[in-house]
Amino acid sequence: MLKKVLSYLIPINIHRVKSALSKSLEVTWANGELVLDSENANYSYGSLQRILRLGLKNIGFDKIIRMDHILVLGVAGGSVVKTLVDEIKFSGRITGVEIDPEIIKLSNHYFKLDKIQQLEIVIDDAFEFVLKTKEKYDLIIIDIFQDTTMPNFLYENYFTNRICYLLKSKGFVLFNTMLLNEQHNRRNEKYLSDFCTTKYSIKSIPRIEIHNELIVIEKRD
Repeated sequence: MLKKVLSYLIPINIHRVKSALSKSLEVTWANGELVLDSENANYSYGSLQRILRLGLKNIGFDKIIRMDHILVLGVAGGSVVKTLVDEIKFSGRITGVEIDPEIIKLSNHYFKLDKIQQLEIVIDDAFEFVLKTKEKYDLIIIDIFQDTTMPNFLYENYFTNRICYLLKSKGFVLFNTMLLNEQHNRRNEKYLSDFCTTKYSIKSIPRIEIHNELIVIEKRD
């Protein structure tokens, strides 16, 4: 409790571990809450939770609560899962895909992800998972980073087309992106301009927490 109180004055690290995939992972008390960080980025809770909560609010909590199955690509500490379950009161199935088993170990220990009965965690590469899954989803949340780097496959047409194929009618994609330079800006602009189809609508929610831009895709039928 003392660490939690002191964290309003200064962040207090309580656990640090090396990961072969994520390199450095840290659990820290910051402003009265536990957060999960990589070396240079917030992975769960803190600013990331605020970012994804805004995206979910943009889709509509009333729509989400009526959904049956949500896919989360990039679980990390599970802050978006906690938002879905604790705040929105979503009671359907959640499938979370995370490539790094060390992150899930931390998340189970510090954030009690393994206590969420409706959540199924799959340790797998997100690209491989979307190729293999036979399920269709009402909402797909894409939140995949390696520290501050976004894997290139996220912007490939094949991956985007596959993600959209996995959506149920009236389904949504919530894609969290990071913009650190002009090249990243142009990358997102191209992604938005190239996405041209009458079956889907696409929009951006720009410059959240300075460096993040959310992209929301909606399947119209």
